[in-house]
Amino acid sequence: MFYAHSHADLPKDSWHTLDDHLTGVALMAREFADSFNAGDWGHASGIGHDLGKYQPPFQKRLEGSKESVDHSGPGARWIHETIKGYGKLIAYTILGHHGGMPDGISGTHRDLEERLKTAADIRTCLPQTPQLPALKPPIRIQNGFQAAFFTRMLFSCLVDADFLDTERFLNPEKFHARSGTPPLRDLEHALTRHMQGFQATSPINEKRTEILKACLEAANQPPGLFSLTVPTGGGKTLASMAFALKHAGLHQLKRIIYVIPFTSIIEQNAEVFRDVLGEKAIIEHHSNFAPDPEEEDAQRLLAHRLASENWDAPVIVTTNVQFFESLFANKPSRCRKLHNIAGSVIILDEAQMLPPAYIEPCLAALKELTENYRASVVLCTATQPALEKGPHFEKGLNPEYIREIIPDPFHFHDAFRRTKLTLLGDQSDQNIADAITSTEQALCIVNTRKRAADIFSLLEEGENLFHLSARMCPAHRKQTLQAIRRCLHNKEVCRVVATQLVEAGVDVSFPMVFREMAGLDSICQAAGRCNRNGEIEGLGQIQVFQPQDGKSPKMFRRNIAAAESALRQFADDPFSPQAMHHYFKEAYWLSPTLDEKDIMPSFEEGRKSLLFPFRTVAEKFRLIENAMQPVLVPWDDHAQKLIEELTWYPHPSALLRKLQTYTVQVYPHEFRQLGEKGGIMMINGTYPALTGLDPWYSKDLGLVVDAETSPESFII
Repeated sequence: MFYAHSHADLPKDSWHTLDDHLTGVALMAREFADSFNAGDWGHASGIGHDLGKYQPPFQKRLEGSKESVDHSGPGARWIHETIKGYGKLIAYTILGHHGGMPDGISGTHRDLEERLKTAADIRTCLPQTPQLPALKPPIRIQNGFQAAFFTRMLFSCLVDADFLDTERFLNPEKFHARSGTPPLRDLEHALTRHMQGFQATSPINEKRTEILKACLEAANQPPGLFSLTVPTGGGKTLASMAFALKHAGLHQLKRIIYVIPFTSIIEQNAEVFRDVLGEKAIIEHHSNFAPDPEEEDAQRLLAHRLASENWDAPVIVTTNVQFFESLFANKPSRCRKLHNIAGSVIILDEAQMLPPAYIEPCLAALKELTENYRASVVLCTATQPALEKGPHFEKGLNPEYIREIIPDPFHFHDAFRRTKLTLLGDQSDQNIADAITSTEQALCIVNTRKRAADIFSLLEEGENLFHLSARMCPAHRKQTLQAIRRCLHNKEVCRVVATQLVEAGVDVSFPMVFREMAGLDSICQAAGRCNRNGEIEGLGQIQVFQPQDGKSPKMFRRNIAAAESALRQFADDPFSPQAMHHYFKEAYWLSPTLDEKDIMPSFEEGRKSLLFPFRTVAEKFRLIENAMQPVLVPWDDHAQKLIEELTWYPHPSALLRKLQTYTVQVYPHEFRQLGEKGGIMMINGTYPALTGLDPWYSKDLGLVVDAETSPESFII
């Protein structure tokens, strides 16, 4: 008898047999891969993945031997030699099912070529040789990217099936905790009931009702690429979800994946969905998520954590970083979820926020999902067309295949015009502070944390002054936003200085917004925080200024130049479709860095040999490229208690998840400065935490570091 897994609490004759494990993984991987017509491929990878465990030395390891045994190489070699040609793609998945898919060739002993050469011939150990059907790719592979993408999706099927079958034996209670989420049809009914409660009681609500109706009508169309062009304030969050739920129900799609560019708003959107669809339906998967410390339903929290591992839930709310980096990852933990993206509706909120340096591989992935993996993608934005192919944007998506959900999206432009833009020219920080102080309710948005702190420090002291930036831990920001909304609702004085994290989707509305010059899309998003519901008579005021010191961070200069060009030509209607078209042509489409890391060429080089750089690409593909260090903040009593527990808690990962909302990211030089001044203590020598709030953390500004900092990116 051969075994796959031992169990310390069971006699040997009750261990997990290798035959049962291979069969269980093969059947589950087949089921997962059936979603993109590759069931035989999934079955073959499952049968082959642990064949190396038939080696006697591995069986001795289960009984306590310390001898190292390569248990994935023999199965990969057998598959490669049995299935000529494309068998190499399955070999990647088998070799990587524990440590990650290797590069095809890299000149090291860890690449696919070398591991296949050095792997043992398992046929001498097999009780009987497994039979495999003839395999042909289920899609027409026309380039290297497609072949690599298919391999990664197949890898996802294998690693998820392997995790689950192993868990079923080792921890059946945990395995069975994964069930219990409501079906999509129930969620569609819940949203329909919710939307029926709205009345078209104002001109803006009438237009929102029109948008919702168009979304529901468009849901009847076959799966594919869609765009939803809705001006800021048009209610696209719930309208896009209404489209997705109806569309999924009509076309037997499995789940909704709502992808958001900013962690600063993801919790807000997830909360909206939870209020409408129920707690059990929504899985948040992003760096800031931590369960409610008062939550008593341990089973629900366990189910949430487990569903985050492989996205096996009806509605996933996640970030650009989590979504796209997973599509180019090579590690099992990041790739487990990928097969559950197939056959889903993917809503890409604020689609224009994809970094230009990665736009070509991101669009290639979206195109592949819609063409070969039965997914529908909704490009949801107020500033279309941002991603369509055109004379100035050859790498864009073919507009012939993109269906606009709103029949005439541009006629809504005038209906949702609620603001007037004024250019103030060069202004000192003091001038802007004085202008804010002279207005009872005002929001000022600037490009860097330092400028936000400087202007905030110049405001005249008084009640209801607020600051928002990524220098504040998420729990602190959440409390501040709640206080801001309370002041606005009660029509009290409310003055806020913020970085751009407040722009996309944060549900606040001011009569006056000051905006430091930035890209026109950013200014348009800032305008979405002004007179959001048409609640004031006339137009809200957007006042755009240039800092008098003339210092624009390098990362903003191209977009600022493009915005200035558009504002000169379209001064009367700066947010018109024509102005946006001009802006994107200058700032986005003509960018020379649409694939800065040469991701696409690296796959094409291996098209004929099927030698793909999976590990190298995963290391290169980073939407956020900085070496920032997380620091724990004892913001409140609960955070202090968790930090204290971290010193002795036997399983710190559970506490660290809860502490994510009490974390601030700092640059390496700032971390060193805090450490040199005694502001950092290391918990168990591993986890950095502030030694206290005073003087390192301000109740207004968040983390206070004297070192000059680089401009921040909020696309996280």
